[in-house]
Amino acid sequence: MRSKAKRRHTVKSIVVLATALLVAAFLLYLLYPYFVEAYEDVSYAIDPSPALAFKYGEDHFSNAKSAREYDLGRAKYFLKLAAAGDPMVPYVYHELARIEFLKGNYNVAMSYIDTQIKNQGDKTPNSYYVRGLIEGFDGEYGDSVQDYAHYLQFDPGNWAATNDYAWVLLKADMPQTAAAVTGKMLAADPANPWLLNSNAIALYEIGDQKDAASVEARAMQAVANLTDAEWLVAYPGNDPRSAADGVASFKSAVEDNMHMIIAGAATSTIQ
Repeated sequence: MRSKAKRRHTVKSIVVLATALLVAAFLLYLLYPYFVEAYEDVSYAIDPSPALAFKYGEDHFSNAKSAREYDLGRAKYFLKLAAAGDPMVPYVYHELARIEFLKGNYNVAMSYIDTQIKNQGDKTPNSYYVRGLIEGFDGEYGDSVQDYAHYLQFDPGNWAATNDYAWVLLKADMPQTAAAVTGKMLAADPANPWLLNSNAIALYEIGDQKDAASVEARAMQAVANLTDAEWLVAYPGNDPRSAADGVASFKSAVEDNMHMIIAGAATSTIQ
């Protein structure tokens, strides 16, 4: 009897201990962001250097590996500290511009990226890419075309920049050039769904509806297998929690474009 009672007591103790450990682990999971913030604040108070502030800003933005680390508020806080301490920290205003762009504050974003380019110029060529993006979303397509073209001189193999360049070329009513630049990039990256989609639209705009339909069909095949991780690589700095919605929206856009191209081809045939 004593042996059975002892075993029951032992099992009960193990269950209690396991439950306590699970509760403790759950609490640590919930409180982890607060521990991180406290550590950063104390560390920065001890070493208030622009370099450390920039690092912490990046940890919550471009270097964030999970949704729990991603925090635009904390990123902006530390990046502004870095800029105040040393406005010549490479990419500090660049990153502030990206944050404001993601928040839809295009005028503020433009102010930051202009400061970045004024301070660093071609030393941070990615800043022309960001300025082109801001200009494109703000409807300044001519200026955007120029900034993308300038950036691509430094990084001609960048498919994402080429795809965005094609986007503003289309907006600026330059579909022939958009078709050429995406077609050239597709030679090196033939299964890229973004390039395929842009190339198909450009071909459609110049009246080559047969080839546009063929290319958009390839885009539909490519986008069908697109993962959240691949989407996040294409849109660095975006909230990791937005990946699933981003993939779904892109798939829907490609499908809509296919319907548009097919409808356009049918109309052209009837005429």
